[in-house]
Parts: sequence; structure tokens; C-alpha cells
Amino acid sequence: MAEFEEPIERLIEYFRALPGVGRKTAQRYAFYVIENNSEKAKNFARAIVDVKEKVKLCKECGNYSASEICPICARRNKQIICVVQEPKDVVSMEKVKSFEGVYHILFGCINPLENKGPNDIKIKELLARVSKDNVKEVIMATNPDVEGEATAMYIAKVLKPLGVKVTRLAQGISIGSDIEFADEVTLEKALRQRQEI
Repeated sequence: MAEFEEPIERLIEYFRALPGVGRKTAQRYAFYVIENNSEKAKNFARAIVDVKEKVKLCKECGNYSASEICPICARRNKQIICVVQEPKDVVSMEKVKSFEGVYHILFGCINPLENKGPNDIKIKELLARVSKDNVKEVIMATNPDVEGEATAMYIAKVLKPLGVKVTRLAQGISIGSDIEFADEVTLEKALRQRQEI
């Protein structure tokens, strides 16, 4: 038997579906919605619907954007591409205020254990950008774990014949950690000390 009436229980279950949200936190969120005025609840619901309807992937880098081309791709140097695994990694890398290039999001990495090969991530799109935009350098900023390293090495191997300089972030970031959790000082140092691969 449900602990609360159906509409409350349903709202709790939706909040529980969010990453890292347990039942108690979901209950607090549900009660927050209930205890606030209807206008706040409608604005919250409208914000969720707007994100689903208006946000899409940038046609160039794959980042989330409300326009066809994201603001980063629209105004930055397209001859330097920083390759990351997920959109959240762009947010982390943007903390390094000195980077003036653009990004390319792979949406994953090569992982044979999950049956994810080179054709299952956005490598073909990266190759097309490198050719189209006369790219001079590709910075590999995949996570410093086994899968991220394998992906970086694979992409470097594919890009070498094209005469593009391929670099890897320096190892200020701990092996096995995610770019998302690195602080801006560590990321800036890793970006400055990147090495060719």
C-alpha cells in the first residue's frame, strides 16, 4: 500500500527517478511543490517542458543548445577542437577560462564490455569536422580511465594520417576519475601541459 495518496506518490516516484535522489529527498521535493503556490509549480512544470521542446543538440559539437549552433561554436576558433565524452564535460572544461577553441562531444567512449565500438560514438562526425574546418589541433579530454585512454588512442591513430596534431590533457587528473569532477585549477594545468599523442 502506498504511503501517500496517488498524486503525491506519483510525484515522489518522478523525483526518485532523478540521479542521486532517494525516497526521503524525493518526498522533500514533493512537499516543497505542494507547499508552494500554484504559480511556482506551473513555472517549474513549464521549465521542464520548455527544456524538452526547445533544447536540442548543436549541429557542430553536439552540446545542448537552444539554437542550431551553440554559442561556443558560433564565436570560437574552430581550428582547435577539445574532444570530451559527455555534455557535462564541456561545463567542466569551460571553467578553464583560457580555452578559446570549440568542443566535440563523443557521447560515450569505446567500451568492449558494453559492446560500444568506434561506430557507436561520434567519431565519424569528428573526422568530418576536422576535414571541413581545417583543424590544426585536436585535444583529447576523455576521462583518464581505461575506456577514455583507449578512445583517445584510437582517435589519435585515425587522425594522424590527416596531419592533425593530436594532444592529450596532462596527467594532473587522477587515473580513474571523471573530467566532470576535476577542479578548474587542475583542468587548466592539464590543458596547458597537454602532450602530443
